[in-house]
Formats: sequence, structure tokens, C-alpha cells
Amino acid sequence: EIRVLSIYESHLGTTQRKQHTTYAARWVMMYSLFVQHNIGSIVLRTVELDDLPRSGRPLELDVDLLKQLIEQDPRLTSRYLAKQLGCSYTAVEKHLNELGKRWKYGVWIPHELSSQQLQCRVDACMDLMTSHRNYQWLRSLTTGDEKWVLYVNYMNRRQWLSRDQTGVATPKTALHPMNVMLSV
Repeated sequence: EIRVLSIYESHLGTTQRKQHTTYAARWVMMYSLFVQHNIGSIVLRTVELDDLPRSGRPLELDVDLLKQLIEQDPRLTSRYLAKQLGCSYTAVEKHLNELGKRWKYGVWIPHELSSQQLQCRVDACMDLMTSHRNYQWLRSLTTGDEKWVLYVNYMNRRQWLSRDQTGVATPKTALHPMNVMLSV
């Protein structure tokens, strides 16, 4: 065994470099003896260049079916697509990247405000900015009060989209019955 020989030679005081060169020389010598001994039994084999079926992950992927699945629902994950197509998820991601698809978040539905609504927002901001001068809100703050507050739990999922494409608009969800105790 090489380990035993290495320990023996290190006890003799030989360096690692010397041990490596002697082992390399021994392996070359053993290989040349093996070739000389078995030269008569080596039979020249014909090499076939055809692609034979082999085990492992399939390299083929139905790209048209992949495109169709993504166009139907761009929110499908690569692992789900891999199950549907019967291949690995890395192959699906590779083909999606080759198709120019990126894993992006969708956009929320934009709120288009009228000029009157914009003006109301500006007025509200101005009132809030000037109210601290006129009103001492810290003196009227009640401490030790508790209240249950409902909050919105947004779920935004990513989508497979092209580089120049924007995400499909996702409607904002309504209030869920999840709540948090707010203590002041």
C-alpha cells in the first residue's frame, strides 16, 4: 500500500518530493511491464461513432412543449416543469435561459390616479408636514393601549419572462383574517 510505503520512507527521512518522484517512476515501470506482458492479448477494436442509447439524464427536451407550458402559465417552477417533461430541472432552466426567459417577479396592478386624486395627495402631505408645528401630538399620545390590527399578506410569485417583457399584472389581495396585537 502506498500509505505504508509513505510512512516508512518518511521515517527514513526522505522528503515528500523525493517520495513522489520515486512513486511516479515505479508506476511508469509497472505500466510498461504490464503493456509488454499483455501486448499479445490486446485486440484492436473498431470504434463506433454513432450515438448509442445510454443511461443517465436525458439530453433531449421537447422545447415546443416547454414553450407551450410557459405560455399557458408563466408562474410554473422549473421543478414542476421538469416533472411534466420527465427531465432534470437544470435542463429545463438551461433551455429556458436559451429561449431568453428570465425568472422575474410580476408587477402589481398600477394605480392610475386622476389629477384631482394627485392634488388630494399633495394636500394631505402638506397638512401632515405642517401639522407638527401647530399641534403637539406627543402630549395627547395614549400609552398602554392595545388593539388587534388586520394586515394584508401579499403573495407575489415570480414568472418566466423574456428580457424585454414586463411581468403579468397581479391583483392585490384583500384583507386576510390574520391580525397582530399592536401595543402603544
